[in-house]
Amino acid sequence: MYLLSVSALNEQIKGLLESSFDKVMVEGELSRITFHNSGHIYFTLKDSSSTISAVMFRGNAAKLRFRLEEGMKVIVNGAVTLYKPRGSYQINCFSIEPSGQGALALAYEQLKQKLSSMGYFSSENKKQLPKFPEKIALITSATGAALQDMLRVANKRYRALEIDIYDVLVQGEGASYAISEALKAADMKAYDIIILARGGGSIEDLWAFNEQRVADAIFNAKTSVVSAVGHEIDWLISDFVADLRAPTPSAAMEMILPDTNELYLSLDSLGSQMRQKLQQKIESGWQDLHHLKNSYLQHSVEKKIQLREKELLQLRDSFEQIIRLKTDASQRELRQIKERYPHAIQSFFNVAQNQLNNLKNMLESNHPKFKTKQGFAQISQNNRVVALEALRVGDVFEAQTDDIVIKAEVIEKRSIKDE
Repeated sequence: MYLLSVSALNEQIKGLLESSFDKVMVEGELSRITFHNSGHIYFTLKDSSSTISAVMFRGNAAKLRFRLEEGMKVIVNGAVTLYKPRGSYQINCFSIEPSGQGALALAYEQLKQKLSSMGYFSSENKKQLPKFPEKIALITSATGAALQDMLRVANKRYRALEIDIYDVLVQGEGASYAISEALKAADMKAYDIIILARGGGSIEDLWAFNEQRVADAIFNAKTSVVSAVGHEIDWLISDFVADLRAPTPSAAMEMILPDTNELYLSLDSLGSQMRQKLQQKIESGWQDLHHLKNSYLQHSVEKKIQLREKELLQLRDSFEQIIRLKTDASQRELRQIKERYPHAIQSFFNVAQNQLNNLKNMLESNHPKFKTKQGFAQISQNNRVVALEALRVGDVFEAQTDDIVIKAEVIEKRSIKDE
C-alpha cells in the first residue's frame, strides 16, 4: 500500500473518472441555476434521492436553443470531471435537451410566452394595411422559389406596384441578424408594406424567424409587416408578432394586393349604382321642383291678386245684378204709379211748371222785388264779392248794379265816423 497525498489521490481519481465517464447521458431535474457573467452556466442536476453538480461552459451555452429554468427536467450529454482543488466532481455538459420534447420546441414555447406577456401579440398593437399599396419591400432570398412565386402573383393581380427586394439569408447561422437588419433598413423608407418571406422547410430551416431579434424588429417597425414563412401548417414567432400572417409567400401577395379584374368589375358596378342614384336624385329633384312650383303658385302674390280680382268681379257682377233688379223693380213701381195716378201726376207737373214760369216772368220783367236799390252796387275783386272795408288804397275793383259794371281804383279811403 502506497502513502498518497491529497493531491495525488485527487489526481488518480480524476484520471479514473474522466477516462471511465468521458461520455455520459444523464436525466434529471434542474436546480440552483446560476448564469455567470462569464457566460458559463452552473446548476445542480437531481432526482428523488441524489444530486450532482454540473457546468456548461460559455461555448456550449451559446448554442442552447432554450433557456434553462428551475425545475425543468432535462437530458444532459457530457463527461464527468473532477475539480482537483476541492476534490469535487461534476458533469461538464456539452449539450442539453428537454426531457420529453425537443430543445427547439421548448425554446419556441418559452419565447412565445415571453413575448405574449410583453404585448407583442396584442391586437391593439397591430397596424392596418393599406388597401391599395403603391410600394412594398420583400425581405427574402433572391434565389429562392418564394420570390418568383410572389412576383408572378403581383404581376397577375396588380401591376401598378413598385417592389424592392432585400436579398438576405433566410436560414442558418446569421440569418436572424440579416433579416432583422434588413427589416430595420426597410422601415426607414417610405414603404406601404414590408413582407418577410421564405418557402417551406424543417423547423431548423425556419428557425431564424423564431428568434427574438426578428420579433423585436417586427414589433418596433413603423411600417406594416406581413409574415409569409413556410407552409400553412407552420406557425412561427414572426407570424404572431406581424400585423398580418400569410400561410404562404404567394398567398401574402393575394392578401395584400387588389385584383385588377375585380377592381374593374367593382368600378363598373359602382358606375351603374352611381348612374342609378343620380337618376333617382334627378327624378326626385324634378318632383320636388314641381311641388314647390305648384306651392308657389298657390301662395304667390300673383295668385292672391287673381283670387282678389275674381272676388271683385264676382262682387261687381253681384252688384250689377242687384242694381238691375232694383232698377227693374223701381221701373215697375213707376209704371204702376203712372198707370194708377196719371192725372194726379200730370196735374202736379202742370202746377210746378206754372210756378217756374211765374218766377221766370218776374225776374225777366224787373219786378221791384228783385231790383237793386238806388245808389247801391255790388263790389268785387277777381270775380269775388268783397266788402268796402277790405279794400286798400291802390286796389282795383268792380262795382256792379243790375244794368252796368264800373271798374275803378281806390284813390282815397277814410272813415265817416272819424269826421
